[in-house]
Amino acid sequence: MSDDDQELGITESKSHNTGEWYAEVVRKAGLADYGPEGMSGFIVTRPRAYAVWERLQGFLDAKFKDTGVRNAYFPMFIPESYLEREKDIVEGFDPEVAWVTEAGTEELEERLAVRPTSESIITPYISQWVRSHRDLPLRVNQWCSVVRWEATETKPFFRTKEFLWQEGHTAHATSEGAWEETMTRLDQYESVYEDLLAIPVLKGQKPDHDKFPGADTTTTVEALMPDGKSVQGATSHHLGRSFAEAFGITFSDENEDERTAHTTSWGLSWRALGALIMTHSDEQGLVLPPTVAPTQVVVVPIWQEDTRDEVLEYAEGVADDLETAGIRVELDDRDERNPGFKFNEHELNGVPLRVEIGPYEVEDDELTLNHRPDGEEHVEDREGVVETVREHLDEVYAKLYAAAEETLDGAVREADDRAGILGTLGQHGGYVKTPWCGDEACEEPIKEPMAAEIVMVPFEDDDPLVDGDADHGETCAICGDPAERTAYFAKSY
Repeated sequence: MSDDDQELGITESKSHNTGEWYAEVVRKAGLADYGPEGMSGFIVTRPRAYAVWERLQGFLDAKFKDTGVRNAYFPMFIPESYLEREKDIVEGFDPEVAWVTEAGTEELEERLAVRPTSESIITPYISQWVRSHRDLPLRVNQWCSVVRWEATETKPFFRTKEFLWQEGHTAHATSEGAWEETMTRLDQYESVYEDLLAIPVLKGQKPDHDKFPGADTTTTVEALMPDGKSVQGATSHHLGRSFAEAFGITFSDENEDERTAHTTSWGLSWRALGALIMTHSDEQGLVLPPTVAPTQVVVVPIWQEDTRDEVLEYAEGVADDLETAGIRVELDDRDERNPGFKFNEHELNGVPLRVEIGPYEVEDDELTLNHRPDGEEHVEDREGVVETVREHLDEVYAKLYAAAEETLDGAVREADDRAGILGTLGQHGGYVKTPWCGDEACEEPIKEPMAAEIVMVPFEDDDPLVDGDADHGETCAICGDPAERTAYFAKSY
C-alpha cells in the first residue's frame, strides 16, 4: 500500500472507536482542522464542510422567508447590564460567557459579553419596533456565530466553544400565536433533518427542568446516532412574557389598551453537520446525501493510451450534460492518478454517485454507475443520462434515510423500573421510554451512574399519561409515585 493510500484510508472502527473514527473522518475528508495552539475547543471549518452548511442554510432560510421571517444582524457584544435584565439568562449562561474587559489599552466602563445567545440584545430593539397590534407578529432571524466557553470535552461540530447557527426571535399578540410560531419552526427543523439530511428524528419537548432559561416551553427534535447517543438537533422556545416584561415589549391593542407581547426564539446550529457526518459516514470515509453534497456526481474516465481521446470526449459530453441540467458534477480527468486512487478519494470525500466510463462504455453507448453508500453498481444507457442520474441520486437518498430509520426504530425500548432503564441503556444505548412522575430528582438515579438524562417528553396531546385519567395505573419507574409524563432517557452529545 502506498503512502497516498494510507493517507486516504480510515483506520479507526466506527462501531468500536466511534469518537476516534469521527475525528479521523472529519480530518481526512477535509471538513475541519483544529484551531491554533492554546485555543482548545475552536475549529477551522474547511470549504467542503462550509459548502454543506451553505446548502442547509439556503434550505432553511427559504422556509423562514416563506413564513414571514426577515433576516437582520445584531452586535456580537452584549452589555452586561442588558444580560442582567433577564435574570434567568444570566443564571443559565454565566459559566459559559466570555467577557471583553479592555479595548486597546483602556479598560471598558462596562463588561461586554460575547453573545452566548442574543435574546438580551435583540429583544430591546424589538421593544422599540413594536408599538401597535398592527406591528405584530414581528419576526427576525440572524445567521451568526455564538461563543459558549464550555468546560466539557469538545468535538468538531457537535460541541465547540464557537459555533455557527441561526437564531430567530418573534413577538406576538397572543400566547396562542406564539405557540403556533414555536411549532412552525419545530416542523421546519424536522424537515431539515428528514428532507435534507436523510435523518429521521423524534419530536417533543424538554422537561421543565431542562428548558431554555426563562422559557415557558422548550421544544426539540432529537436525532439518534449510530453509537446509541442522542443529539439535540434543534430547539424552538415558547418564551411566554418573561422576556417581553424584562425588556418592555408592549403594544396597543384594538381597544388602545396597552398589553405585553408573547415572544419566541428558535435555533439550529452546525451540530446538524456533526449528526450528518456521524449518521451516514462509514469506514471508507464521509457519506453525504445528494441534497447537500458539494459534488453530487463524479465522472471518472478510464483509458489506455490508445483509447484516451475517445474516452475523454465521451466523459466530457456526459459531464457537460449533467452540469447544464444543474447537477453538481466533477470530471476527474487527472493524468497523474490511477482510477483506483480516484475511486478511494471520492469515496472518502462523500461523493454520492460515481460514473465510470471506459472503452467498453463508449463502445456500447452506456455508463456504469456506482452508489457511494453501498457500492451497488448499475449499467445504464447513455441516452437520457440526466433523468437517469437524478433517479439514482434519489435512490441514494432513500437508502440513507432507510438505514437511519431502521437504526432509530430499533432503538426505542421500554422499561418500567430503574434497573431496567440502566440495564437497557448500558447494553443497547438508544432511547428508553418510561413512565415518570415529573420530578427532576427522579432523573438523578439514572444520570449519576450512567451519564444519561431525560432528553425529551412527548407533547401532551401525544402522551397517553396526560389524559386526565387519574386511574391509568402507571407509576414512576424511579420513585413509584403516580406517573404524569412519558420520559425518554438517553445518553447524549
